[in-house]
Amino acid sequence: MKICVLPGDGIGPEITAEAVRVLKALGLKFEMEEALLGGCAVDATGDPYPEATQKLAQAADAVLLGAVGGPKWDVYPREQRPERGLLGIRKQLGLFANLRPAVLYSELANASTLKPEVVSGLDILIIRELTGDIYFGQPRGIEVRNGEKVGINTMIYSESEIRRIAKVAFESARKRNKKLCSVDKINVLECTQLWRDTVSGMAADYPDVELTHMLVDNAAMQLVRNPKQFDVMVTGNMFGDILSDEASMLTGSIGMLPSASLDANNKGMFEPCHGSAPDIAGKGIANPLATILSAAMMLRYTFAREAEAQHIESAVKKVLAQGYRTGDIYESGAKRVGTREMGDAVLAAL
Repeated sequence: MKICVLPGDGIGPEITAEAVRVLKALGLKFEMEEALLGGCAVDATGDPYPEATQKLAQAADAVLLGAVGGPKWDVYPREQRPERGLLGIRKQLGLFANLRPAVLYSELANASTLKPEVVSGLDILIIRELTGDIYFGQPRGIEVRNGEKVGINTMIYSESEIRRIAKVAFESARKRNKKLCSVDKINVLECTQLWRDTVSGMAADYPDVELTHMLVDNAAMQLVRNPKQFDVMVTGNMFGDILSDEASMLTGSIGMLPSASLDANNKGMFEPCHGSAPDIAGKGIANPLATILSAAMMLRYTFAREAEAQHIESAVKKVLAQGYRTGDIYESGAKRVGTREMGDAVLAAL
Protein backbone atom coordinates (compact mmCIF):
# COMPACT_ATOMS: atom_id res chain seq x y z
CA MET A 1 0.00 0.00 0.00
CA LYS A 2 1.90 3.00 -1.33
CA ILE A 3 0.98 6.45 -0.05
CA CYS A 4 2.31 9.70 -1.47
CA VAL A 5 2.36 12.22 1.40
CA LEU A 6 2.13 15.90 0.39
CA PRO A 7 2.33 18.05 3.55
CA GLY A 8 2.04 21.28 1.55
CA ASP A 9 2.01 24.78 3.06
CA GLY A 10 1.02 26.58 6.25
CA ILE A 11 -0.34 24.17 8.84
CA GLY A 12 -0.16 21.32 6.31
CA PRO A 13 3.04 19.73 7.66
CA GLU A 14 1.76 19.85 11.26
CA ILE A 15 -1.61 18.22 10.65
CA THR A 16 -0.26 15.70 8.12
CA ALA A 17 2.33 14.52 10.64
CA GLU A 18 -0.44 13.55 13.07
CA ALA A 19 -2.36 11.62 10.40
CA VAL A 20 0.82 9.75 9.47
CA ARG A 21 1.39 8.84 13.13
CA VAL A 22 -2.13 7.41 13.32
CA LEU A 23 -1.69 5.39 10.12
CA LYS A 24 1.58 3.94 11.36
CA ALA A 25 -0.01 2.99 14.68
CA LEU A 26 -2.40 0.62 12.88
CA GLY A 27 0.42 -1.83 12.17
CA LEU A 28 -0.39 -2.14 8.46
CA LYS A 29 2.36 -2.33 5.85
CA PHE A 30 2.30 1.14 4.36
CA GLU A 31 5.04 2.52 2.17
CA MET A 32 5.00 6.31 2.59
CA GLU A 33 7.07 8.88 0.75
CA GLU A 34 6.85 12.67 0.97
CA ALA A 35 6.96 15.14 -1.91
CA LEU A 36 6.37 18.83 -2.60
CA LEU A 37 3.11 20.42 -3.76
CA GLY A 38 1.95 24.02 -3.68
CA GLY A 39 3.87 27.02 -2.43
CA CYS A 40 6.70 24.98 -0.91
CA ALA A 41 7.21 23.38 -4.34
CA VAL A 42 7.27 26.82 -5.97
CA ASP A 43 9.93 27.96 -3.51
CA ALA A 44 12.05 24.87 -4.11
CA THR A 45 11.58 24.29 -7.85
CA GLY A 46 9.58 27.18 -9.31
CA ASP A 47 6.74 24.76 -10.13
CA PRO A 48 3.68 24.15 -7.88
CA TYR A 49 3.44 20.56 -9.15
CA PRO A 50 7.00 19.48 -10.03
CA GLU A 51 7.82 16.46 -12.14
CA ALA A 52 9.17 14.44 -9.21
CA THR A 53 5.87 14.87 -7.37
CA GLN A 54 3.91 13.92 -10.48
CA LYS A 55 5.84 10.65 -10.81
CA LEU A 56 5.41 9.77 -7.15
CA ALA A 57 1.68 10.60 -7.14
CA GLN A 58 1.04 8.52 -10.26
CA ALA A 59 2.96 5.54 -8.84
CA ALA A 60 1.21 5.64 -5.45
CA ASP A 61 -2.07 3.93 -4.57
CA ALA A 62 -3.28 7.00 -2.66
CA VAL A 63 -2.26 10.56 -1.85
CA LEU A 64 -2.49 12.18 1.60
CA LEU A 65 -2.49 15.97 1.33
CA GLY A 66 -2.21 18.65 4.00
CA ALA A 67 -3.07 22.04 2.49
CA VAL A 68 -1.65 24.43 -0.08
CA GLY A 69 -1.51 28.18 -0.59
CA GLY A 70 -1.04 31.41 1.29
CA PRO A 71 -0.82 35.16 0.68
CA LYS A 72 2.92 34.90 0.12
CA TRP A 73 2.32 33.48 -3.36
CA ASP A 74 -0.67 35.62 -4.38
CA VAL A 75 1.62 37.99 -6.27
CA TYR A 76 3.15 35.19 -8.35
CA PRO A 77 2.11 34.60 -11.98
CA ARG A 78 -1.03 32.45 -12.11
CA GLU A 79 0.84 29.37 -13.39
CA GLN A 80 3.11 29.49 -10.33
CA ARG A 81 0.43 29.85 -7.68
CA PRO A 82 0.03 26.95 -5.25
CA GLU A 83 -3.58 26.30 -6.28
CA ARG A 84 -2.42 25.46 -9.81
CA GLY A 85 -0.60 22.50 -8.31
CA LEU A 86 -3.79 21.33 -6.61
CA LEU A 87 -5.82 21.63 -9.81
CA GLY A 88 -3.02 19.94 -11.71
CA ILE A 89 -2.86 16.83 -9.55
CA ARG A 90 -6.65 16.47 -9.58
CA LYS A 91 -6.71 16.65 -13.36
CA GLN A 92 -3.69 14.42 -13.98
CA LEU A 93 -4.92 11.66 -11.67
CA GLY A 94 -8.49 11.91 -12.95
CA LEU A 95 -9.90 12.63 -9.49
CA PHE A 96 -13.40 13.57 -10.63
CA ALA A 97 -15.46 12.66 -7.54
CA ASN A 98 -15.02 14.72 -4.39
CA LEU A 99 -16.77 13.26 -1.33
CA ARG A 100 -17.21 15.61 1.61
CA PRO A 101 -19.09 14.21 4.62
CA ALA A 102 -20.50 16.80 7.02
CA VAL A 103 -21.12 14.94 10.26
CA LEU A 104 -21.86 16.65 13.55
CA TYR A 105 -20.46 14.71 16.48
CA SER A 106 -22.92 14.94 19.35
CA GLU A 107 -20.09 16.19 21.58
CA LEU A 108 -19.75 19.28 19.36
CA ALA A 109 -23.42 20.24 19.13
CA ASN A 110 -22.70 23.49 20.98
CA ALA A 111 -19.75 24.36 18.73
CA SER A 112 -21.98 25.06 15.75
CA THR A 113 -23.23 28.60 15.24
CA LEU A 114 -26.71 27.15 14.65
CA LYS A 115 -29.05 26.01 17.41
CA PRO A 116 -28.33 22.45 18.61
CA GLU A 117 -31.83 21.28 17.69
CA VAL A 118 -31.21 22.37 14.06
CA VAL A 119 -27.91 20.50 13.63
CA SER A 120 -28.01 17.69 16.20
CA GLY A 121 -27.63 14.35 14.41
CA LEU A 122 -26.51 15.99 11.16
CA ASP A 123 -25.01 13.55 8.64
CA ILE A 124 -24.75 14.83 5.05
CA LEU A 125 -22.57 13.64 2.19
CA ILE A 126 -21.83 16.27 -0.46
CA ILE A 127 -20.53 14.88 -3.74
CA ARG A 128 -18.83 17.49 -5.90
CA GLU A 129 -17.68 16.96 -9.49
CA LEU A 130 -14.03 17.95 -9.43
CA THR A 131 -12.44 18.04 -12.89
CA GLY A 132 -14.92 20.00 -15.02
CA ASP A 133 -17.09 23.11 -14.88
CA ILE A 134 -15.80 26.67 -14.82
CA TYR A 135 -12.56 25.63 -13.14
CA PHE A 136 -11.27 23.89 -16.27
CA GLY A 137 -13.55 25.08 -19.10
CA GLN A 138 -12.11 26.72 -22.20
CA PRO A 139 -11.87 29.46 -23.36
CA ARG A 140 -10.61 31.28 -20.31
CA GLY A 141 -8.35 34.20 -19.54
CA ILE A 142 -8.18 37.98 -19.65
CA GLU A 143 -8.25 39.83 -22.96
CA VAL A 144 -8.94 43.31 -24.30
CA ARG A 145 -12.28 44.07 -25.95
CA ASN A 146 -13.37 47.52 -27.08
CA GLY A 147 -10.43 49.07 -25.31
CA GLU A 148 -10.97 47.47 -21.89
CA LYS A 149 -9.94 44.27 -20.14
CA VAL A 150 -12.48 41.45 -20.01
CA GLY A 151 -12.23 38.30 -17.88
CA ILE A 152 -13.54 35.06 -19.40
CA ASN A 153 -14.32 31.69 -17.86
CA THR A 154 -16.44 28.94 -19.39
CA MET A 155 -18.89 26.69 -17.56
CA ILE A 156 -19.05 23.43 -19.48
CA TYR A 157 -20.11 19.83 -18.81
CA SER A 158 -20.52 16.85 -21.11
CA GLU A 159 -23.11 14.13 -20.62
CA SER A 160 -20.42 11.58 -19.81
CA GLU A 161 -18.94 13.80 -17.09
CA ILE A 162 -22.37 14.26 -15.52
CA ARG A 163 -23.22 10.57 -15.77
CA ARG A 164 -20.08 9.38 -13.98
CA ILE A 165 -20.49 11.74 -11.02
CA ALA A 166 -24.22 11.02 -10.82
CA LYS A 167 -23.45 7.28 -10.73
CA VAL A 168 -21.21 7.85 -7.70
CA ALA A 169 -23.97 9.87 -6.05
CA PHE A 170 -26.78 7.37 -6.69
CA GLU A 171 -24.64 4.47 -5.46
CA SER A 172 -23.60 6.43 -2.36
CA ALA A 173 -27.24 7.23 -1.60
CA ARG A 174 -28.08 3.53 -1.89
CA LYS A 175 -25.66 2.82 0.95
CA ARG A 176 -27.13 5.53 3.17
CA ASN A 177 -30.73 6.74 3.50
CA LYS A 178 -31.60 6.45 -0.21
CA LYS A 179 -32.19 10.17 -0.71
CA LEU A 180 -30.34 12.17 -3.37
CA CYS A 181 -30.67 15.91 -4.01
CA SER A 182 -29.13 17.20 -7.24
CA VAL A 183 -28.25 20.90 -7.14
CA ASP A 184 -28.21 23.11 -10.26
CA LYS A 185 -29.24 26.52 -11.61
CA ILE A 186 -31.50 25.60 -14.53
CA ASN A 187 -33.42 28.87 -14.43
CA VAL A 188 -30.31 30.68 -15.70
CA LEU A 189 -27.66 28.26 -16.97
CA GLU A 190 -28.14 25.93 -19.96
CA CYS A 191 -25.14 23.92 -18.78
CA THR A 192 -27.07 22.95 -15.67
CA GLN A 193 -30.21 22.21 -17.70
CA LEU A 194 -28.16 19.42 -19.27
CA TRP A 195 -27.05 18.45 -15.75
CA ARG A 196 -30.65 18.09 -14.52
CA ASP A 197 -31.84 16.30 -17.66
CA THR A 198 -28.98 13.79 -17.46
CA VAL A 199 -29.36 13.08 -13.74
CA SER A 200 -33.13 12.72 -14.12
CA GLY A 201 -32.64 10.29 -16.98
CA MET A 202 -30.57 8.03 -14.73
CA ALA A 203 -33.14 7.85 -11.95
CA ALA A 204 -34.95 4.88 -13.52
CA ASP A 205 -31.82 2.78 -12.93
CA TYR A 206 -32.06 3.51 -9.20
CA PRO A 207 -35.74 3.06 -8.32
CA ASP A 208 -34.87 2.63 -4.64
CA VAL A 209 -33.33 6.13 -4.45
CA GLU A 210 -35.57 9.18 -4.03
CA LEU A 211 -34.24 11.88 -6.40
CA THR A 212 -35.03 15.56 -5.91
CA HIS A 213 -33.67 18.72 -7.53
CA MET A 214 -32.91 22.10 -6.00
CA LEU A 215 -31.61 25.41 -7.28
CA VAL A 216 -28.24 26.29 -5.78
CA ASP A 217 -29.36 29.52 -4.11
CA ASN A 218 -32.21 27.69 -2.40
CA ALA A 219 -29.85 24.85 -1.43
CA ALA A 220 -27.55 27.36 0.25
CA MET A 221 -30.47 28.72 2.25
CA GLN A 222 -31.85 25.28 3.12
CA LEU A 223 -28.47 24.12 4.45
CA VAL A 224 -28.78 26.78 7.12
CA ARG A 225 -32.57 26.59 7.58
CA ASN A 226 -33.08 22.83 7.72
CA PRO A 227 -29.87 20.90 6.97
CA LYS A 228 -31.15 17.54 8.20
CA GLN A 229 -33.53 17.31 5.24
CA PHE A 230 -30.50 16.29 3.13
CA ASP A 231 -28.80 12.91 2.90
CA VAL A 232 -26.63 12.96 -0.25
CA MET A 233 -26.19 16.09 -2.37
CA VAL A 234 -24.55 16.07 -5.82
CA THR A 235 -23.53 19.11 -7.81
CA GLY A 236 -20.91 20.63 -10.09
CA ASN A 237 -17.47 21.92 -9.28
CA MET A 238 -18.25 25.57 -8.52
CA PHE A 239 -21.48 25.03 -6.59
CA GLY A 240 -19.96 22.10 -4.71
CA ASP A 241 -16.98 24.16 -3.63
CA ILE A 242 -19.25 26.75 -2.04
CA LEU A 243 -21.92 24.48 -0.56
CA SER A 244 -19.47 22.05 1.04
CA ASP A 245 -17.65 24.89 2.80
CA GLU A 246 -21.00 26.22 4.02
CA ALA A 247 -21.93 22.77 5.28
CA SER A 248 -18.63 22.49 7.12
CA MET A 249 -19.62 25.27 9.50
CA LEU A 250 -22.77 23.40 10.46
CA THR A 251 -20.50 20.92 12.22
CA GLY A 252 -18.86 23.56 14.39
CA SER A 253 -15.55 23.92 12.55
CA ILE A 254 -14.13 23.29 9.12
CA GLY A 255 -11.26 21.74 11.07
CA MET A 256 -13.46 18.67 11.55
CA LEU A 257 -14.22 17.94 7.88
CA PRO A 258 -12.30 15.34 5.84
CA SER A 259 -12.61 14.74 2.11
CA ALA A 260 -11.84 12.16 -0.54
CA SER A 261 -11.21 12.85 -4.23
CA LEU A 262 -11.52 9.63 -6.22
CA ASP A 263 -10.93 8.34 -9.74
CA ALA A 264 -12.98 5.63 -11.43
CA ASN A 265 -11.02 2.90 -9.60
CA ASN A 266 -11.13 4.48 -6.13
CA LYS A 267 -7.53 5.64 -6.22
CA GLY A 268 -7.76 8.90 -4.38
CA MET A 269 -6.34 11.99 -2.79
CA PHE A 270 -7.42 12.54 0.80
CA GLU A 271 -7.27 15.93 2.47
CA PRO A 272 -9.00 18.13 5.05
CA CYS A 273 -11.53 20.58 3.65
CA HIS A 274 -9.83 23.54 5.27
CA GLY A 275 -7.00 25.65 3.91
CA SER A 276 -3.41 26.24 4.95
CA ALA A 277 -4.21 28.81 7.72
CA PRO A 278 -0.86 30.60 7.46
CA ASP A 279 -1.79 32.87 10.38
CA ILE A 280 -1.46 29.95 12.82
CA ALA A 281 1.21 27.92 11.01
CA GLY A 282 4.05 26.79 13.23
CA LYS A 283 2.18 27.56 16.44
CA GLY A 284 1.13 23.98 17.12
CA ILE A 285 -2.53 24.88 17.63
CA ALA A 286 -4.14 23.64 14.40
CA ASN A 287 -6.85 20.97 14.55
CA PRO A 288 -5.50 17.72 13.01
CA LEU A 289 -8.79 15.79 13.24
CA ALA A 290 -9.98 16.52 9.69
CA THR A 291 -6.69 15.17 8.34
CA ILE A 292 -6.85 12.12 10.61
CA LEU A 293 -10.42 11.48 9.46
CA SER A 294 -9.24 11.89 5.85
CA ALA A 295 -6.79 9.06 6.52
CA ALA A 296 -9.78 6.98 7.67
CA MET A 297 -11.51 7.74 4.36
CA MET A 298 -8.37 6.58 2.56
CA LEU A 299 -8.52 3.25 4.34
CA ARG A 300 -12.22 2.88 3.50
CA TYR A 301 -12.30 3.91 -0.15
CA THR A 302 -8.88 3.09 -1.61
CA PHE A 303 -7.65 0.21 0.55
CA ALA A 304 -11.02 -1.37 1.47
CA ARG A 305 -9.99 -1.48 5.13
CA GLU A 306 -13.36 -0.70 6.69
CA ALA A 307 -12.49 -2.05 10.15
CA GLU A 308 -9.40 0.14 10.46
CA ALA A 309 -11.30 3.17 9.15
CA GLN A 310 -13.91 2.67 11.86
CA HIS A 311 -11.16 2.28 14.48
CA ILE A 312 -9.87 5.76 13.63
CA GLU A 313 -13.34 7.32 13.57
CA SER A 314 -14.21 5.71 16.90
CA ALA A 315 -10.96 7.00 18.39
CA VAL A 316 -11.79 10.53 17.28
CA LYS A 317 -15.26 10.26 18.78
CA LYS A 318 -13.79 8.95 22.03
CA VAL A 319 -11.31 11.82 22.23
CA LEU A 320 -14.11 14.34 21.77
CA ALA A 321 -16.18 12.56 24.44
CA GLN A 322 -13.17 12.85 26.77
CA GLY A 323 -13.33 16.62 26.32
CA TYR A 324 -10.20 17.26 24.26
CA ARG A 325 -10.54 20.37 22.09
CA THR A 326 -8.27 22.43 19.87
CA GLY A 327 -8.94 26.15 19.80
CA ASP A 328 -11.37 26.09 16.88
CA ILE A 329 -13.81 23.82 18.72
CA TYR A 330 -13.02 24.85 22.28
CA GLU A 331 -15.81 25.51 24.76
CA SER A 332 -15.76 26.34 28.44
CA GLY A 333 -14.91 23.38 30.64
CA ALA A 334 -13.15 21.39 27.90
CA LYS A 335 -9.47 20.38 27.81
CA ARG A 336 -7.73 22.76 25.43
CA VAL A 337 -4.91 21.04 23.56
CA GLY A 338 -2.58 21.68 20.65
CA THR A 339 -1.98 19.79 17.43
CA ARG A 340 0.49 17.26 18.82
CA GLU A 341 -1.50 16.70 22.03
CA MET A 342 -4.64 16.00 20.02
CA GLY A 343 -2.69 13.47 17.97
CA ASP A 344 -1.44 11.88 21.18
CA ALA A 345 -5.01 11.62 22.46
CA VAL A 346 -6.18 9.89 19.28
CA LEU A 347 -3.27 7.44 19.47
CA ALA A 348 -4.12 6.68 23.09
CA ALA A 349 -7.75 6.09 22.13
CA LEU A 350 -6.68 3.73 19.34
